[in-house]
Amino acid sequence: MVVLYICWEVSSAVKAQTLSQKSQTTLENLTLPKLTEPWPKGKEPQTPLLPPPPEPILIPEPETPLPDSKGYTLGAGDRLQIDIFNVPEYSGKNGQHQVQIDGTLNLPLIGNVSVQGMTLELAKNLIQEKYGEYLQIPIVNLNLLAARPLKVAIAGEVQHPGSYTISPIVSQGGNSESSTQLPTVTKALQVAGGITTSADIRQIKIRRLQLNVPEQIININLWELLQSGNLVQDISLRDGDTLFVPSITEINPVESNQLASANFAGTNTQPLNIAVVGEVARPGPYILETDIDQSQVLPTGENLDSSEADGNILPPENTRLHTVTKAIKMAGGITSAADIREIRVRRLTRAGTEQVIKVNLWQLLQTGDLSQDIVLESGDTIYVPVADEVNLDELAEVNASSFSPGNFKINVIGEVVKPGTIFVSPNSTLNQALLAAGGFNPRRAETKEIELIRLNPNGTVTRRKVEIDFSAKVNEETNPTLLNNDVIVVGRSGRTTFTDNVGGVLAPFSPINRILGIFFDIFD
Repeated sequence: MVVLYICWEVSSAVKAQTLSQKSQTTLENLTLPKLTEPWPKGKEPQTPLLPPPPEPILIPEPETPLPDSKGYTLGAGDRLQIDIFNVPEYSGKNGQHQVQIDGTLNLPLIGNVSVQGMTLELAKNLIQEKYGEYLQIPIVNLNLLAARPLKVAIAGEVQHPGSYTISPIVSQGGNSESSTQLPTVTKALQVAGGITTSADIRQIKIRRLQLNVPEQIININLWELLQSGNLVQDISLRDGDTLFVPSITEINPVESNQLASANFAGTNTQPLNIAVVGEVARPGPYILETDIDQSQVLPTGENLDSSEADGNILPPENTRLHTVTKAIKMAGGITSAADIREIRVRRLTRAGTEQVIKVNLWQLLQTGDLSQDIVLESGDTIYVPVADEVNLDELAEVNASSFSPGNFKINVIGEVVKPGTIFVSPNSTLNQALLAAGGFNPRRAETKEIELIRLNPNGTVTRRKVEIDFSAKVNEETNPTLLNNDVIVVGRSGRTTFTDNVGGVLAPFSPINRILGIFFDIFD
C-alpha cells in the first residue's frame, strides 16, 4: 500500500514538470509586435462590419421664447420654430414657419395644419400627431420666434379710448439673441394716452376670448403695482383683448395726485378746456396751455416704425400739470368774498356720470397739503362759492397766497394829489394806499380822518370813519388792511368847505372871494 502511494506521487510530479516545460516553450515562441513596428504580413486587423455612427443632428437653439408664452394663442402673422427629432431637413432654418392669414401652417409632408386660436402646447401636440403618420418617433419641439401685432380695444377712463394695434417689443441681447415681449396692461394704457384721474385702477377688467370655451374676465389691480411693485398685476395682453378702465365712485385727492405721476397716466400734452365760475376776478371759460420744451419731446409713431414708436411713448419729464390753483390764478384770483374751504370741481366721467370733488385750499395754506390742489381734466368746471362770513385775520393770509389776485384795485376819491383808481399789492394798508395816491392835498384835505367804504360778501355795504395816523402799525382802528375794490373817501377840511361854499355865493364878486382866500391862508 505504501509502495503504491509513492509510485502515484512520482508519476504526478513528472506530468506536472512536462506541462510546465511545454507552456514555457509556447510563451517563448509567441512574440507580440511592437507599437512602432508594422503588423506581420497576413495578420493585419480586419475592419469590423458595423454601420458608421450617425452624424449628429445640428438643431439651432431657438430664439428666446416669450415670457408667459404658455397661455399665448396663435394667429395669423406669428412666426414659429419647429424642430423634429432626427429629421434635420425639417428642423433648424428649414423649420421656421409663419402662420398664414387663414390661421394655418403649411408644413412639409403633412400639408396645412390649422393652429388658429391654439396655445403652443395644443399646436405642438397636433403637429406631433400629424407627423406620427409618417415617422416612427415623432418628437416635435415648438417655439414662438416672433409674435404678431396685437389688436386690442381700450375703453373707459383713458385719454383716447378706441381700437389699437400694438406691436410686441423686440430687443437685442448681448449675445446677439433677440427677445420678444408682449405688450402689457400698462403699455396699452400708455398707447391710449394714459388714464384719467377719475380712473378706478383697482377694478380694471380684461375680457379675453378663448377657443371653444366661454370668454374669460380678468381683474387687474394696478394700485398694488404702484404701492408694492406687484408686477403680477401687469399681465401680458392677447390678440382680441378688451381693456376697460371704470370710473371711480369717489375721488381721493391723495390717490389722484399719485395717479397723475404714474407712467401710465395722462401726459397733459393737449390744452385743457375748463371753466372757472363764482368768486374769482374774471369768471368764464379758459384754455390751459401746456408748456413743453420741444427738445425734450420724444419721437412719435410718424417718424419711427411700430416697435420703436411703442417704446417711446413716455411723457416728457418737464410737462407741468394743470391744477386748481393754476386755473384760479388764470381767472384773476379769488375775491375777498370767496370761501376757499368749499371749492368744488365738477367733472363728467366717460360713463356720462358727474363727479363732484371737494377742494379745501385753506388746508393747503395751513398744512401744505398739496393733495388739495388736484389735477384737472379737460371739461372740468371749478366753482368758488361765497363765504357766509369773512374772517379778517384769515383773509390777510388768503390775500398773500399765490391764487389771490396779483394786485388789488382801490378807488381813492376826494382831496388827494392823484385821485382815482390805484393798484396795490395784497395785504396793503390804508396808509400805503393814501401814499400811493400822492398823499393828502395839503390845501384842501381833511387830514384827521377818512371814510372807508367796503362791499361785504353778503351784498351789504359798510361805511366807517378811520382816524389817520401815518406812524401807526397795521391795525383795524387807524391803519386797517384793505380788500379788493375798497373805496377811500378823503373829505374836505372845514376851511375848504367854507371857502367853496362862500366862493359859490360870491362868484360874481371875484375880488372879494380872493381876499377871503388870502385871509384864511394867513390865519390857517
